[in-house]
Amino acid sequence: MKTEYKIVSLAVLKKKIVVSRKAGKKIVFTNGCFDLMHLGHVSYLEKIKSKDNILVVGLNSDRSVRRIKSAGRPIQPQKARARVLAALACVDYVTIFSDPTPYQVIQAVQPDILVKGADWKNKTVVGEDIVKARGGRVQLVRYIPGFSTTNIINKIRTQCAL
Repeated sequence: MKTEYKIVSLAVLKKKIVVSRKAGKKIVFTNGCFDLMHLGHVSYLEKIKSKDNILVVGLNSDRSVRRIKSAGRPIQPQKARARVLAALACVDYVTIFSDPTPYQVIQAVQPDILVKGADWKNKTVVGEDIVKARGGRVQLVRYIPGFSTTNIINKIRTQCAL
């Protein structure tokens, strides 16, 4: 499958999910900016993918990233970030959303499993009410220490300032 076919609108995604559920697949959802793809991202996504599920990644649009991150973000435009995500074998679908949170996407997708990084421990995960109400679960995945987009950007800035 060409990677661009994995990037779908929410309307198309909902239809694909119906087909996947009929085939006995569980829907796993995660989201993020994925501004500069790195080992931490790849490891995280690979950990949550299995042959028995469909991995849907909600990608913050450029506008959404600008609202929630620091100045100058995103580094990569949403189309580029979506294509890189879609190129990963572990990702089944990417859908782009413009709201500050993926709540409306989660409401539409109704995932069986909602996944966030372990840094969300003891915090309310956006959409967990939707997932738990239908008998699903929230899963927190540990990050690989030292890998974050912010750390990479800061390292580049520091090295360029020398």
